[in-house]
Amino acid sequence: MSRRGWLLLLVMGVVWGVPYLLIKVAVGEVSPPTLVLVRTGLGALLLLPFALRGGGLGALRGRWPAVVAFAVLEIVGPWILLSNAERTLSSSMTGLLVATVPIAAVVLSRVVGKEHVSLVRWVGLLIALGGVAMLLGPGAAADDPWAVAQVLLAALGYATAPMIADRALRDVPPIPLTTACLGLTALAYAPVVAVTGPHPWPSTDALLALAALGAVCTALAFVLFFRLIAEVGAARSTLVAYLNPVVAVVLGALVLDEPVTLAVVVATALILVGSAAASRRAPAPPADATAKVGPAGEATVAVGAATPPRPPG
Repeated sequence: MSRRGWLLLLVMGVVWGVPYLLIKVAVGEVSPPTLVLVRTGLGALLLLPFALRGGGLGALRGRWPAVVAFAVLEIVGPWILLSNAERTLSSSMTGLLVATVPIAAVVLSRVVGKEHVSLVRWVGLLIALGGVAMLLGPGAAADDPWAVAQVLLAALGYATAPMIADRALRDVPPIPLTTACLGLTALAYAPVVAVTGPHPWPSTDALLALAALGAVCTALAFVLFFRLIAEVGAARSTLVAYLNPVVAVVLGALVLDEPVTLAVVVATALILVGSAAASRRAPAPPADATAKVGPAGEATVAVGAATPPRPPG
């Protein structure tokens, strides 16, 4: 991997590990729907100029049912669930629980896709589940079962959305798709925020957290992630998924004084190792066979880019 590739990888690991901290800061003063509205609305506005280049949203013509379904599972549902869960859960705990997405992916690929799951992936699933059990056991920091359930539901959405993207959105350019999903989410939550108002004006810290979530952790993050895929390939770009939880735990401890107990350290190792094993796929087919499966180039990048390996909260 080139020096530029490593730099992009490290930057993405930080940029998508920070949202859990920022969400924790923001939800102390704004409602979860307001947080999601501001984040997605700002992100959509910043990405719109990029999306309008080269055909713009016309690439989505005839795909809107799939786009809406993808948006619901990838953003509309998960982001409100994560924001609401962090009202009681620590940011580091949320980041670790989201890292269990491969567990849901293994089960879905077996139940829905009838895909053969190797022994290594099943073992990885069990190891990762052991890490989750440590987080939820007696004396653990996750003492709110409903909040934990919301994060796990979000992880289920993250695991399901790529199935829709792979089947119905494979040849859709990534930036127009991302912009449309963010815009649809903002439109969905705008009436919710309006009906539940009036809302008190948040502090400077909360405003800065919201601005960073929308501008840096959403708009800039997706642009950088597309560049990362172009630089190192879709397979290597998934390494970002194993940096995010570590960044979330470290930032939670340094900035918010969240406890890092031995159980959290061991659970982090189990979840990351287990998720890596559960994500392991069979070797890719030869280049000529791959070319027969679907479009190459931007279309291949579009699926990976639209469904980041570890979607941030």
